[in-house]
Amino acid sequence: MGLFGSSFEEKVQAALEAIRALGLGVADLNARVEGKVVTLQGTAPTMEVKARVMQEFNARVETDNTLNQIRVAKAEPVGLPGPAAEERWHLVVSGDTLSALAKKYYGKASLYMKIFEANKDQLSNPDLIKVGQKLRIPS
Repeated sequence: MGLFGSSFEEKVQAALEAIRALGLGVADLNARVEGKVVTLQGTAPTMEVKARVMQEFNARVETDNTLNQIRVAKAEPVGLPGPAAEERWHLVVSGDTLSALAKKYYGKASLYMKIFEANKDQLSNPDLIKVGQKLRIPS
């Protein structure tokens, strides 16, 4: 404890403890201190959490600069309906058929109806696709 309260490093550590207590799910949250420049490190579950940690830290500690080097874990889509979770698109060119697209994307031409069903809003016949159409290719 310094003459005028906590040292800068103690304030940084206290801020980190308070942020950890929020239960935001940041793994290995720590800080590197060089003078009055603080570099935050760890792994956050989302970009929103990464930003929140920075906001919470800056509200607790006055620094010359705070660098946010918190990584964001690769997240799996949560709460999204099946096919939309990884939606692909194909722009139809001359010579394309639904069977050829099924072979290209799924490895089996016989799965052409999967593409047809996903595009019923613009297709009325699986044998009639037009150059320039943008077709959904479901997972």
